Amino acid sequence: MVLVDSSVWIEAARRKGDLGAKVALRALLDEYEAAWCSPVKLEVMGGVRREERRALGTFFACIPYVEVQESEWEAAKALAWRARDAGITLPWNDFVISATAAARGWRVFARDAHFAALAGLGGAQLYEPGYGGSYRAEAEG
Repeated sequence: MVLVDSSVWIEAARRKGDLGAKVALRALLDEYEAAWCSPVKLEVMGGVRREERRALGTFFACIPYVEVQESEWEAAKALAWRARDAGITLPWNDFVISATAAARGWRVFARDAHFAALAGLGGAQLYEPGYGGSYRAEAEG
């Protein structure tokens, strides 16, 4: 399973968004490998225009969703401390997203570099799409 960050959902939803992000997300959806969590839900749904809320809510109702557990908040805190000790300052929600994915053994698909830094500090590993945006299973590397 791959926890898809809001940076990918938002880019893929843009009319002129990055085609690579669109194709890779579609491949994850087609393989039933895309998931989202509560911080991503707030980031994506919190910025939706009124007329799009119902349709987008229906769309996301079909995608695996996980609520962040207390143990994952604690893991996010520990990850934030490791980052701070390494001189890295990132948005709080990225710590939570990375820790949530890591706790489940999932990867994170994101467009920003924050998650690469977190992977090096014990956060979730990054998802990298296969050739042409195709789904790449964990076993394939």
